Amino acid sequence: MKTLYLIRHAKSSWEFDLDDHMRPLNQKGLEDATKMGVYIREKIQIPQRIVSSDAVRAKSTAVLYLKELGIPEEKLELDNRLYDFTGNKLHTVIKSCDNRIDRLMIFGHNNALTYWVNQYGDKQVDNVSTAAFTAITFDVDDWSKIQKGQTILYVKPKHIN
Repeated sequence: MKTLYLIRHAKSSWEFDLDDHMRPLNQKGLEDATKMGVYIREKIQIPQRIVSSDAVRAKSTAVLYLKELGIPEEKLELDNRLYDFTGNKLHTVIKSCDNRIDRLMIFGHNNALTYWVNQYGDKQVDNVSTAAFTAITFDVDDWSKIQKGQTILYVKPKHIN
């Protein structure tokens, strides 16, 4: 059994004239990422591997989630391939994961995440919200063989207070 946790980065700031890759989280994004980490802490098994896009907003979201999950920041891997908006590179990262890993957590971007949630999960989501968390399980032992799985959790900041 493989479990995939997909998290979209929290709301980012457009306040500064920066390259898209360098945009930080805004105040709401900082609050939402922390709130979501607290919420999912009791709902999931701790991931064995955590990988984030190297974009500032994705990495910052990951760091805030991990703090609330009690996972050291050193466990976070950055991968430029996750700075992906189509899902093609996300697909490569997920399907090439070491099979000794049963729980993989990915921090990334839309539209790649919405594509993945709808293509591989069994619940349709119009648009994966910023800071949203999705968990999908797959009844396989090999990441390269995942197909349609079961969406066991989709939660966004507006779902929790």
